[in-house]
Amino acid sequence: MKRLICNSVLFLLVVFLVGCGKTKEARAHFEQAKMLYETKQYAAAKSAIDTIRVLYPREIEVLKESLTLMRLVEKGESERNIAYCDSLAPIRMEEAEKLKADFIFEKDSAYEDIGNYIWKQKTVEKNVERSYIRCGVDEKGEIYLASVYFGARKINHTGLKLSAPDGTYAETVSIPYDGGMNYRFTDLGNTTEVVTYKGENCIEAVNFVYGVADKVRINAEYTGGIKFSLNLSENDKKAIRATYDLAVVLSDLEAMRLEKEKSTKKIMYLDEKLSGNTEQRFK
Repeated sequence: MKRLICNSVLFLLVVFLVGCGKTKEARAHFEQAKMLYETKQYAAAKSAIDTIRVLYPREIEVLKESLTLMRLVEKGESERNIAYCDSLAPIRMEEAEKLKADFIFEKDSAYEDIGNYIWKQKTVEKNVERSYIRCGVDEKGEIYLASVYFGARKINHTGLKLSAPDGTYAETVSIPYDGGMNYRFTDLGNTTEVVTYKGENCIEAVNFVYGVADKVRINAEYTGGIKFSLNLSENDKKAIRATYDLAVVLSDLEAMRLEKEKSTKKIMYLDEKLSGNTEQRFK
C-alpha cells in the first residue's frame, strides 16, 4: 500500500513538473512574440503566436494573453497600412493629374456611376464613320480596348488579334454578340460594330502594344467573323501606352483607398474587442 501511495505521489509530482515546464516554455514564446510586436515585426509576431497555439493548447492563461496580443498585432498592421497609404497616395495623385492632361473625362451621370478617361484624339466625336481601335480607362483604373468597325457590310467580329512583322502577337478574349459589350447597328446602309474588351479581357493585347518598339508596324485583325484588319498608327500606339500608364496609377489609388477603408474597419472591430478585455494590453 505504501509503495502504491509513493508511486502515485511520484507520478503527480512528475506531471506537475512537466506542466510547469510547459508553462515556462509557453511563456517564453509569448515574451518573444511580445518583443516582436513592440518592435513592429508584425508578421514574425503573428507566427510566434501561432506557434504557441499549436504547441501549448492547454496553457489557457497564456493563450488568453496571446489572443489579446494577436489583436494588438493586427491593429498595428492596420495602422501601418493606413500610414503607408496616406504617405503614398498624394504622390500617386500628383502623377495621375499630370497624366490626365492628355485625356478627356466622360461620364453620363444619368446611367453611369463610374466615368472614363479617353485619350483626346480617341473620343467618339473625333472618329465618326471610321474603323479604329479605341482605348480608355475608368476612374478605378480598369483599362479597356474597343475594336470599332464601320463599313458597307457586316463582319460580325467578336475579338481582336494584334501582331508584329516578326510573328509575335497577342489576342483579346472573344466577346460574343450580346448587344452590350458587343453591339451592332445599321444606319443608311452602313454597319457599325463595337466590341469592348475590359481588364483581363484585353490586358495581353495592351501589354503587347506597350512592349513593341516605336515605328514597328502592328496589324490589328478583327477576329470571329469576316476577315478585316487595319494597321495601328503611331498615335494609336501612343494612346494605348498612355492609357496603360494612367490605368496603373489609378488602380494603385483605388487599391490604397480600399486598403485604407478595410484597415479602418478592422481597427474599429479590434478596438471593440480590446475594450472589453480585462487582460494586460501590452502597451
